[in-house]
Amino acid sequence: MRVSVTTSVFLGLMASVAFGAPTAAAEKTKFEFWYGLSGDLGERVQDACKKFNESQSEFEIVCTSQNGYDTTLQNTIAAYRAKKQPAITQIYDAGTLDMMLSGAFVPAKKLMADNGYTIDWNNYFGGIANYYATAKGELNSFPFNSSTAMFYYNVDAFQKAGIDFKPDTWEQVEEAARKLKTAGFECPLAFNFDTWPLMEQFSAIHNQPIATKANGYNGLDAELVVNKTKFVDHVKFFKKMADEKLFVVKTKQLGMDIVPAFTSQTCQMIQTSVADHGTIGKTLPENVKWEVAMLPVWKGTERQNSLVGGASLWVLAGRPEAEYKGAAAFLNYLATPEMAEWWSTVTGYIPVTKTGFDAMKANGFYDKAPYKGRELAIQSLSFTPTSENTRGIRLGGFTQIRKEFATALEAIFMQNADVQGELDKTVERGNAVLRRFEKTYAGQTLN
Repeated sequence: MRVSVTTSVFLGLMASVAFGAPTAAAEKTKFEFWYGLSGDLGERVQDACKKFNESQSEFEIVCTSQNGYDTTLQNTIAAYRAKKQPAITQIYDAGTLDMMLSGAFVPAKKLMADNGYTIDWNNYFGGIANYYATAKGELNSFPFNSSTAMFYYNVDAFQKAGIDFKPDTWEQVEEAARKLKTAGFECPLAFNFDTWPLMEQFSAIHNQPIATKANGYNGLDAELVVNKTKFVDHVKFFKKMADEKLFVVKTKQLGMDIVPAFTSQTCQMIQTSVADHGTIGKTLPENVKWEVAMLPVWKGTERQNSLVGGASLWVLAGRPEAEYKGAAAFLNYLATPEMAEWWSTVTGYIPVTKTGFDAMKANGFYDKAPYKGRELAIQSLSFTPTSENTRGIRLGGFTQIRKEFATALEAIFMQNADVQGELDKTVERGNAVLRRFEKTYAGQTLN
């Protein structure tokens, strides 16, 4: 890392900082970073850690994958109780409330201020920052691998099927699916039971609540309501399309998940994270034309901003002060424009700051073929100011609630369970999870 960097070079995010030069014999301060990403994305995290270690001589970050978001959250909690916690941990969106109420962290603002950094917190995109911020808008953690759901389609297949439009609405998706099927494509659209695009993102862009109390932001006594919204009709639509074999279930358990189904050209449309953009670009043959678009909405919908996905970095309490200096230096390093562009380039994740995005746009990043379309993720996240239904989801035990809904979707699509009945039962089970969480944190309020 450069020892002195101006605010302008940091594009308004970070103020200048100078690290004291350690003596040649000084031992580096080691600190740990646990993360949930694995595979190709996990390797890119290791690359980032290596770059940081090579950029300066005062600190050494030791980065260890926990091989999954769920396990990272569970291992972090267990390690904290045993007083063996890392300095930094990567916690996905669903674990945000668990971390907030745990009190087991050093707030982002305090960490950076204590270590001499001045940050323009307003520089973070509202659609990203609000997911991880207090009611006052103060960030508890640092947005890191941020994404949103996008719609991918095979342009070559569309042309062969005589489709000359981009599917902006679900009515157009159905029309495209029927034309693809008629043209001989056995799997027009692939989907799985991931609730993030199908339920959470759908609800946000259609301005539909997932739960009361502003999706949980206004109190732990929130209750799920997705069995009473447009989501029910959306699932019924997917069921109808699946019954007609226009939409096809693709999961790892069945031998092929949706991204491999798309990159192998087995299926011609999917909705998945913008983070998969890099993988899709590297995996599809170079001569195959494909495009990405914002998620479709139902005709007549006044589109709202989509939700941020991915994870943020939390600095855990109870570590030595020297480690916090290293943690702040690492987080500062990740925020440099060079690292922001590198991270977006090698992963598909989006820049989390306005100035970072503007700089990449000015540099022509999004004009280059491999990255073209990724800017639509920012457009989707910032399509409207965040509202009660689009700020995010702050529900206790949301990891378990997601699993309950995934199980319900599997029952609907694989066992022909009644849509309304299954969603009603799932909401009942989910609300039981919320009441247990509320009881656990009785007397605590959300700040």
